[in-house]
Amino acid sequence: MRPLEILILTLAAVWFVLPSLTRRRGIRQGVGLLVAMTVPWQLAIEGYRWQMVPAYALAAAIGLATWWEFIGPSEDFSVSTRGRGAGRALGGFVGIAAIALPIVLPVPRLPQPAGTFEVGTFSLHLVDESRAEVLGTRPGGPRELMVQLFYPAEPGPEAEPGPWIEDLPAVGAALADLVDAPSFSFDHLALTDTHSYPDAPVSDAVASFPVVIYSHGWRSFRTANINQAETLAAEGYVVVTIDHTYASAMTVFPGGREAPADLNALPDEDEIGNTAFLEAGNRLIETMADDLDFVVDELEDINRGRRSTPLGQRLDINRLGLFGHSLGGGAVVTFCADDFRCKAGIGFDPWVEPVRQEIIDEGLRVPFAFVRSEEWTAKDNDGVLRQLFDNGRENQYWQSISGTEHRDFVFAPLMSPVGGLIGIQGAIDSQRLIDILDDELVDFFGQHLLGEDRQFPGGMQADYGEFASP
Repeated sequence: MRPLEILILTLAAVWFVLPSLTRRRGIRQGVGLLVAMTVPWQLAIEGYRWQMVPAYALAAAIGLATWWEFIGPSEDFSVSTRGRGAGRALGGFVGIAAIALPIVLPVPRLPQPAGTFEVGTFSLHLVDESRAEVLGTRPGGPRELMVQLFYPAEPGPEAEPGPWIEDLPAVGAALADLVDAPSFSFDHLALTDTHSYPDAPVSDAVASFPVVIYSHGWRSFRTANINQAETLAAEGYVVVTIDHTYASAMTVFPGGREAPADLNALPDEDEIGNTAFLEAGNRLIETMADDLDFVVDELEDINRGRRSTPLGQRLDINRLGLFGHSLGGGAVVTFCADDFRCKAGIGFDPWVEPVRQEIIDEGLRVPFAFVRSEEWTAKDNDGVLRQLFDNGRENQYWQSISGTEHRDFVFAPLMSPVGGLIGIQGAIDSQRLIDILDDELVDFFGQHLLGEDRQFPGGMQADYGEFASP
């Protein structure tokens, strides 16, 4: 919780207990006024979020009660026993909600990157004239993508960090629809401070930067793993995150044009059967792998000076890594199997059942870490993934993290300090998991893209008992 939120609830608690501590009504009235007066301060300084509505209601009730004590009758006015009981019950319910909601669902705080660089960011609208769009309600035009880059930067002293999610109203509503929640459920993410500064000058500390690309899962979004993008950028990488149009929850193009997820691209398996479901999954994975290919082409154009960006010609695409989650993990596997430009990859619960069979049979030629949640180790996908691992060449890593669920590899650990108790993440401690995933990315890519001796994965096994890499 934020400081003024804590102050509102603390003053409200004091107001409730004062009658048992003193009979001086003036003190209680003064506290009641402070409760009511703190709310507009909090709204102006910290900003509104829906989780505070019960606290605002409680503060309003205290303010009205205080006003009534000032001007209303104190002796002749009476309330029936039933009325007092109902009032106490309602007050107790509102009080519990006022305390619980802001604590259980706080404004997420992104961890401070541990690297030596500050982080800059900008977004690009890319149009692939060579590919016709096959998804969405109006296929046929060229395929369009939105990408966001994070890079080592030197922001000025007056620079302000950018938002976690650009176009949050549209993207947040799409995410809420995914989990059958009210459309405003993710609005409070607008209050989250990032560590990325829009259009900040690129750092001059090194001549060029290795590149890592992130591919999201089905109905996710490009900054679902923003803390990992910032972690890598602070270590000296340029990180490119992609909205895979019609596979993301919502893609918003310049001018506000929206492209929501195409639910027909991956229908419910129970409705169409397993065979048709995997065929649909394969089409999506191939489309997303082609997106990765196109984005790398565009990065090469940036390096050749054909597209103007703050990064100029400072991308070291000879040191290209990728990581992806779920559907995006399958796309990364496919790209790394097909494209020699991939030098290393990580799949967090990569969905490989729909991946082309020849890729499974041949395995991967580049270093690759298959990181599995405890939840997904029990699924059929794990057997196919094991075949891919067994058929790969050297530097293939078969890894798992106990106490985790599939969604823990994205932003679920950031959403609540008690996520495991309320069912939005696995049993593992949120900060512990964030540390494990950050170390996975930094150590793996440091060893296989930068050639550093990171003692991967042995160092991680020594540090984290939940992490297994036999």
